[in-house]
Amino acid sequence: MTVPNILLSGIVGSTAYGLARPGSDIDRLGLFAAPTEELHGLRRPKESHVSTAPDRTLHEAAKWCRLALGGNPTAMELVWLPDDLYEVRTPLGDELIGIRTAFLSAKRVRDAYLGYATQQFRRLETRGDGSFSADTRKRTAKHARHLKRLCGQGLELYTTGRLTIRVENPEEYHAFGERVAADPSEALPLLRHYEEAFDAGPTALPDEPDEAPVEAWLRRVRAHFLAEAAHSAVGA
Repeated sequence: MTVPNILLSGIVGSTAYGLARPGSDIDRLGLFAAPTEELHGLRRPKESHVSTAPDRTLHEAAKWCRLALGGNPTAMELVWLPDDLYEVRTPLGDELIGIRTAFLSAKRVRDAYLGYATQQFRRLETRGDGSFSADTRKRTAKHARHLKRLCGQGLELYTTGRLTIRVENPEEYHAFGERVAADPSEALPLLRHYEEAFDAGPTALPDEPDEAPVEAWLRRVRAHFLAEAAHSAVGA
């Protein structure tokens, strides 16, 4: 899959979190700019490109911004990666990293991170007492690790305004996953603990995201690729 105008892309998922084990997939996430001219036509350009082998998701710049403004944890991590995990960084991508805190707001971060964690818990709840196949146990442990990670990262973002991608103690997450795989009810106390921690606060985040710099960045992206297309047309 060849997608033009990639602005920012990097390795995310278990590798970024420090939770990868031998055989783990390597996941990539990025964003691209659709040609500005195509945004004015009858049909809108595709907003996401997803591929496997390699596993890569690319969102169009405007879609990524909407996801991040909504507090989407998967989108958000792209602009908080350690430097060594970026595979594509452009000046416009660096500008986006520079305004990453503009996307943050207390309620949206709380609702998104706790919401995703709760989804993971519901998946665990449907799996009964742990007497299921080895493959299901493996997926259950993975969902449990994600639940714990989402809770911890979300609370950090909520209370400090910063997001640390790599977890502090990977083995603690793997041990938690194994306990939950044996007994899914083990996940409930952790979820309740973080719900109370979010309620206790305080938060470092504003009530609403600051959309002005996001809008300005997106307009710079559109202007850049419009000018580039015009320059190419003159040179043709």
